[in-house]
Amino acid sequence: MKTIDCKEIVDAVKKLCIQININMPNDVKEALVNSINDEDSMIGRRILEDILLNGQIASRKEIPMCQDTGMIVVFVEIGQDVKIINGSLSEAINEGVRLGYREGFLRKSVVKCPIRRGNTEDNTPAVIHFDIVPGNSLKIHLGAKGFGSENMSAVKMLKPSDEVKGIKDFVIETIKNAGGNPCPPIIVGVGIGGTFDKVTMLAKKALLKDLGQRHEDSYIGDLELELLKEINELGIGPQGFGGKTTALDLHIETFPTHIAGLPVAVNINCHASRHGEIIL
Repeated sequence: MKTIDCKEIVDAVKKLCIQININMPNDVKEALVNSINDEDSMIGRRILEDILLNGQIASRKEIPMCQDTGMIVVFVEIGQDVKIINGSLSEAINEGVRLGYREGFLRKSVVKCPIRRGNTEDNTPAVIHFDIVPGNSLKIHLGAKGFGSENMSAVKMLKPSDEVKGIKDFVIETIKNAGGNPCPPIIVGVGIGGTFDKVTMLAKKALLKDLGQRHEDSYIGDLELELLKEINELGIGPQGFGGKTTALDLHIETFPTHIAGLPVAVNINCHASRHGEIIL
């Protein structure tokens, strides 16, 4: 049995909250550089260059890449041979978020009540998903989710008879309706299967994958590439000003479902794709 002190979790989460808001991931930088070389639109190329420059300035000056520093979403994989001491895991994660947003001078974007509003002043609570796995390690994958892109997400309960065409039509329709609102070029997460609640979690989890990483099932991997190609043919382009770089990548997560259903969800990330991982 491995023992992990809550203080260790608080410190790691605090540092990661600051880091992901300041430093653009390397896979995103690489995808943006490649997109500049492929983009036909002059305005599109200029915007992609500006996005890269913005990322460089943020990293150099240690300031956030965007004014929206997001709501924290966490996927936790806790080994069944791990024991957390000196507090609860959930509270340790929230304390790390609290300190990270305070010490990193990051904008606090969470309200207490979705209707009456009122800022919590510390960007908590985080949205936390737990999964118990074999082993003696604790993996915390953390993302700062801006709502310019989150608000463009959608879920639909398709019928099995809608088949793969129905899935593709729904994904493309969702991206077309989003237009320039989610700050393209975007990263698209698609969930397929499970239930009404499970499928949205799958779409969110799909956004954690590195750009260029294809699904282990080649059939699903091919579907990812087909959808990415069709999205980039929509002509939305960087920041919605036209061009062929609307999405940097698209990932799909699947789960078994009921014989009578075909749930599909689409979750969108802006180009910043702020996320990182801790393994303790």
